[in-house]
Amino acid sequence: MFASISAPTAWALLVIAGLLEIVWVISMKASEGFTRHLYTAITFGAAWASFSLLGFALKALPVGTAYAVWTGIGAVGAAALGMLIFKEPVTLARIGCISLIVVGILGLKMLSAE
Repeated sequence: MFASISAPTAWALLVIAGLLEIVWVISMKASEGFTRHLYTAITFGAAWASFSLLGFALKALPVGTAYAVWTGIGAVGAAALGMLIFKEPVTLARIGCISLIVVGILGLKMLSAE
């Protein structure tokens, strides 16, 4: 599909892969232990797409940077949506830690040679 990709394209794929990671983790929670079939299907579909796009992005990006950014996007998105959708606690400490993850993601992107 992507025989050779440019760094900007790889970064775009990586961001989409990270957003899909948020989809699959939130739908996994909503599946209630894979007992709600629609959410279970969304979980597996989004996970497959997320992993696939991460794999394509790795053709042009350093593995450590790409993986950290991918998991960071997922972690930040899942934490934020967990607070919004599932009414998980919103505390100053949680917001501070999420902010540190965002700073780390941005730092990796800015320091990346790609």
